[in-house]
Amino acid sequence: MNKLFVTLFTLLASTMLSAQIKSGPMLGYNTMREVLVWVELEESEFAEIIYWKEGSEDSIRLNKEALIENHNTIKFITQLLEPGTTYHYQIRLPNLKYSTKIYRFKTQTNWQFRTDPPTFKMALGSCAYFNESQYDRPGEPYGRNYGIFNQIVAQQPELMLWLGDNFYLRDADLYSKAATFYRYSTDRATPELQTLLSVTHHYAIWDDHDFGPNDADGSYVGKENSLAAFKAYWGNPFYGVSNLPGITSAFEYNDVDFFLLDNRFERNANNRKTGTKQMLGKAQIEWLIDGLKSSDAPFKIVAVGGQVLNTAAVYENYSNFPEERAYLLQRIEEEGIKGVVFVTGDRHKTELSHLNIGNEINIYDLTVSPLTAKYYNTIEEANTLRVEGTHTATNNFAILEFSGSLKERVMKIMIYNSEGKQEWEKTIQRD
Repeated sequence: MNKLFVTLFTLLASTMLSAQIKSGPMLGYNTMREVLVWVELEESEFAEIIYWKEGSEDSIRLNKEALIENHNTIKFITQLLEPGTTYHYQIRLPNLKYSTKIYRFKTQTNWQFRTDPPTFKMALGSCAYFNESQYDRPGEPYGRNYGIFNQIVAQQPELMLWLGDNFYLRDADLYSKAATFYRYSTDRATPELQTLLSVTHHYAIWDDHDFGPNDADGSYVGKENSLAAFKAYWGNPFYGVSNLPGITSAFEYNDVDFFLLDNRFERNANNRKTGTKQMLGKAQIEWLIDGLKSSDAPFKIVAVGGQVLNTAAVYENYSNFPEERAYLLQRIEEEGIKGVVFVTGDRHKTELSHLNIGNEINIYDLTVSPLTAKYYNTIEEANTLRVEGTHTATNNFAILEFSGSLKERVMKIMIYNSEGKQEWEKTIQRD
């Protein structure tokens, strides 16, 4: 009888806890000695994280308050961890003493000067639309195939990079801070997302739909609201660089360097006819060039919301900003920077583009889209740099696997559809 009572009490406590956690926990950035854990509560109150090293009985507690102005989100920073170590943790609320749900994370390995870099996998995706009929446009639902998130989980990536349009602000959400936070909160709480949020580390950039209206640029008067929501709901290491506001960031994972660019905050109107048009702005480009030049990584992953290499000047491709695009590629060539791989979203299709600019410098642009939004077949589009056989028109995601010895690293690209079937794969050798 006592065992039955304990079991029933534990189940009840777990159910109560779940009812008070709206979404998450989600793993954010991950270093050798620090990991961010995010959670959103139903109400503003104190919560705590309790974490301990696998196999140890010693635990550490952190308490934080869920602030109303951040829509009751909390970011716990677990610090002074040990490299290459698995930790277990629980989220607890003050009115509940017990929780059966235990999660885990693992810190990055301190491999330098000791071994070859670890083999690891990461996921990529963009354009995640979650239906809400009362605010959606009339007609066929735009979102579909939510099971794709479980297919990503099945691939067991260590991290996932979201490439923009991670949420879709509706017309009714624009120009209102409360409504912008409502959209982020409502979509983040989608049940099919929760396992993925908890089992891999998440990083993100934005594009027009999670920044503002369709094809939004820096003139959008609600962009500070969008920036506040982005900061509240993602766990990047930092936001904005070189005195530039926005979401620009960077991080290192094992032997690969990542640069997260902001293609919206300083962007000119797409159809502007006068002046020098910019998508990134010179200050952000020079920051990127400095980072790329300083990097010894065999692959330098540069995340941008829209396509960079596609030569067709359509929709919001970078080819619509020819002067700035040429300047960026010229700076990469002048500095002799090898191993640059742009990863992009936006286009509701997937494809790989490749540009050889001489001096053994190869630049790639892997576009991965969409996760759950409607997809389009634009194979007839005049992208002269498309790698044959890579155009994919379906709901899909990418897995990148980095492997090999220090001097012979390779990056394998694998594209999977919403059913988990592989569409194609390509292997890129380090330059």
